[in-house]
Amino acid sequence: MLMNSNEYLNIVESIKQEIRTAQYRATVSVNRELLVLYHSIGEVINEHKTWGNKFVENLAADIKISFPDATGYSVRNLKYMAKFALRFPDKKIVQAALAQITWYHHIALMDKVKNADEHIWYAEQVAKNGWSRNVLVHQIESGLYQRQVLAEKVSNFESRLPSPQSELAAQTMKDPYIFDFIPFKEDMIERDIEQALVKDVTKLLLELGTGFAFLGNQYHLNVGGDDFYIDLLFYNLNLRCYVVIELKTGEFKPEYAGQLNFYLSAVDGILKKEQDNPSIGLLLCKSKNDLVAEYSLKDMSKPIGVSAYQITSNLPEELERQLPSVEDIQKRIKNAKE
Repeated sequence: MLMNSNEYLNIVESIKQEIRTAQYRATVSVNRELLVLYHSIGEVINEHKTWGNKFVENLAADIKISFPDATGYSVRNLKYMAKFALRFPDKKIVQAALAQITWYHHIALMDKVKNADEHIWYAEQVAKNGWSRNVLVHQIESGLYQRQVLAEKVSNFESRLPSPQSELAAQTMKDPYIFDFIPFKEDMIERDIEQALVKDVTKLLLELGTGFAFLGNQYHLNVGGDDFYIDLLFYNLNLRCYVVIELKTGEFKPEYAGQLNFYLSAVDGILKKEQDNPSIGLLLCKSKNDLVAEYSLKDMSKPIGVSAYQITSNLPEELERQLPSVEDIQKRIKNAKE
């Protein structure tokens, strides 16, 4: 038998995947036990909070004497355990939703996030996207939860898409989008913004969210001999559809929706395959009147969302180092399709 045959290579790849899965489960299991332990210690500290700070200081010292090689039981960390137990009184949540991420991620969440629901949502995003602690902090500071979960978004997804795709599309959308990796200039035109986004496509994909694959900018479509160019074209693996993004430097105008509706019809007619879901459009404007946008989308035949965007300062260097490369993202996309 040839060691480079397809059958052998498939066997090797299958075994490697089983090893990775087992390693991940082992890591999650260890992490779960650690979090449950920290939660239990936190409960004890909270039950005796009337004893004051001296109790925590003595506890840290006594643990150090009994377990001299153990780490993670400093006064500061014990106080985080108490805060953790206070925020999540139900231990079942700790064993399930919160056990997917590290304690150091939870410390960042306790420092930056004020309530349990937001904490759990970010924990789920970390587990799903593999964010480092630095990326997590950046997402919190950009107000991702407020922009993606709490924002009142303008779209016609509910009336133009079947469930559950309509819900998933709405959950994916943000308002506003934060392009804090683009150097701001007062006289920027749409092409300037587009080129800046494409130049840092890795950071653009981070802001758009999980599942987006970049297919091109000024994407050419020939419709009946006429040429048209889409600002940004993506494919979303979670939604299983093409996503057309159009950029506008000014306030939203109703005619923008008509133009995007046409692009979506063209993409569905030219690019969309039988297994793909209907394409989705996202119109990004510098500002928008929500009521005008809602009326504009009401009778559009294609699913379209309208959001604002903001251009602020550059990403911190330490965060930039944490981001995956374009090659890493493309490899993930290829593996997901397979």
